[in-house]
Amino acid sequence: MVRVQRKKISLPEREGKHIIHETPRIGISQCLLGDEVRYDGGHKRDIFLTDVLAPFVEWVPVCPEVEAGLGTPREAMHLAGNPHAPRLLTIRTKIDHTVTLQGFSQRRVKELRGTDLDGYIFKKNSPSCGLHRVKVYSEKGHPGKQGIGIFSSAMQEAFPLLPVEEEGRLNDAPIRENFIVRIFCYRRWKTQVQQQRITRGIIVDFHARHKYLLLTHSRSHYHDLGQLVSKAGDYTPRDLATRYGALFMDALKIKATVRKHVNVLQHLAGHFSKQLSTIERTELQETIQDYHQHFTPLAVPLTLIKHYVRILAVPYLLDQVYLNPHPKELLLRNHV
Repeated sequence: MVRVQRKKISLPEREGKHIIHETPRIGISQCLLGDEVRYDGGHKRDIFLTDVLAPFVEWVPVCPEVEAGLGTPREAMHLAGNPHAPRLLTIRTKIDHTVTLQGFSQRRVKELRGTDLDGYIFKKNSPSCGLHRVKVYSEKGHPGKQGIGIFSSAMQEAFPLLPVEEEGRLNDAPIRENFIVRIFCYRRWKTQVQQQRITRGIIVDFHARHKYLLLTHSRSHYHDLGQLVSKAGDYTPRDLATRYGALFMDALKIKATVRKHVNVLQHLAGHFSKQLSTIERTELQETIQDYHQHFTPLAVPLTLIKHYVRILAVPYLLDQVYLNPHPKELLLRNHV
């Protein structure tokens, strides 16, 4: 297996100190990077991916149809038949490329196991790469939006924990932030737990540092994960890691909401509110309420909380990933 040297990025965890994180490695439909690999010889370059996200990730581009030998340009194709086991047919000549693409998908999935992926971004509506509501045509030619691309289906089956998304859905700010949080958390999980000598203590510490991040996604998952680490002695370290990792990534699939963020912000403020003056407490509560009422973005109360955490040196909060889950340059918490 070829080992690739990762880039390094630095995320602030505590004042005067940085923890270095390996850059997430993301699989991507190649046309989204501007490569002319589509059936018509064109591309679908996505500016957010190429201009904003690119400096913080490593791309692993894949075009299933080109790599399977179908060429560029090529006749357009669509899915047809049973939505749960569709055929891949050319639209005009009705040539069946199902076996070709299925065979390629199985080979490519095996190769991608050696690339240590942290996420994947697929091209929407594609018969090979679409994740959601891909058109599947009936024998009478009627389309139903119930399908999944042949390659993306194979990827999800092979990598059940891998964060995946379509580029079209990333135009939605909460979905975009959720996906970015997931890929950085998955990278962190693998770097800090799976790629080390696994111990129960490492997993317990990982859970403690992700407490408030988990609460913004799912209180029930946070409770279940807490129960799991409280009984860490009942499991071997590797079994505990397997159970924890699956439940942890499942929790992050649930989108954070304003209400859940407000609840976490109030919890964070409670750790140091007695050390603030009346004016400072009032100002902090006003910024939280402004966020709750959609007057200001999440970045406003968070910036103030991080300021107090630093100057008051609140030990427990200094290590909370929630305060810095991804590079601030992505401006993911700046939308209202």
